Amino acid sequence: QVQLVESGGGSVQAGGSLRLSCAVYGYSASFYCMGWFRQAPGKEREGVAAVDTDGNTSYGDSVKGRFTISEDNAKNTLYLQMNSLKPEDTAMYYCAGFYGGDACYTSSQQFDYWGRGTQVTVSS
Repeated sequence: QVQLVESGGGSVQAGGSLRLSCAVYGYSASFYCMGWFRQAPGKEREGVAAVDTDGNTSYGDSVKGRFTISEDNAKNTLYLQMNSLKPEDTAMYYCAGFYGGDACYTSSQQFDYWGRGTQVTVSS
């Protein structure tokens, strides 16, 4: 059974940085595509960033230039480096993955493995 476990969330002041991690357990094959998503109270889930096995990345407009997605396949871990954080970045952050079939964007409907999330709170 595949499990995704996020960590690294917390509280930070505006302008600060955090690095989120997503560890993948339970299956030896790597996901073709992994992504980060976030959801704030009362808002719809938003795609933050995605990366495929070739290292191609994509980002939501609201985080371009501030966030960086990366992965360490040897450690089966996905990362999200978040810099210049803003109060509007406050949300629960989730990682997700899928094994193949669709192009690797956060808009893909094929993300079928999800973590439980880690909370990020940015104060002004």
